[in-house]
Amino acid sequence: MPSVFVQGRPVDSYPRLAPEARLGRVRRITEVGEEVLHKPCRDVTEFGPDLAALIDDMFLTMYTADGAGLAANQVGVDLRLFVYDCPDDEGVRHVGHIVNPVLEPLDAAHRRLLDEGEGCLSVPGATMDVPRPDRAVVHGYDRDGEPLVIEGTGYFARCLEHETDHVNGQVYLDRLSGRERKDALRQMADRREAVFERRAANIAALSG
Repeated sequence: MPSVFVQGRPVDSYPRLAPEARLGRVRRITEVGEEVLHKPCRDVTEFGPDLAALIDDMFLTMYTADGAGLAANQVGVDLRLFVYDCPDDEGVRHVGHIVNPVLEPLDAAHRRLLDEGEGCLSVPGATMDVPRPDRAVVHGYDRDGEPLVIEGTGYFARCLEHETDHVNGQVYLDRLSGRERKDALRQMADRREAVFERRAANIAALSG
């Protein structure tokens, strides 16, 4: 099996960072509690250079924050869009973006729930177990408006589900009990400063 899939298609080789990142600029990542994260995003209706530039910025911002995925509302833009660079449980790397993503409902007979650790760049420093299906199929479009279907399993499925939640106005804390949510927010308070120090170091390294 190929070791890298880009936009759902196998490729022979791929750089450490998606080429889009070299064209982007780092944007501030929004944090839990900010309104833009807690309401459904608008559909993308215009495909062109502004959308392409946003995707470039999102890739670079994701890399500087050591993320596996990033939704547009995490950089303060309420559009249905996310980028990703994420491995699955077999170590296959998946890289791409998807516009106006919609998660396909899966028959319960063909899925199983995995209760595993999950974090979020908008909840810096916190990690909690979240049950999610081990398979995901997302329908949407690429930056040029061409139809796109991305399928993932294991950790990559979790990424697709997590980012689709974001564009629907949900953060993973919304899937936790009240006690678990408080625990995650305590983790964030304790670790947030260290997370931001690492992000600053990453920005300096990528700029050098």
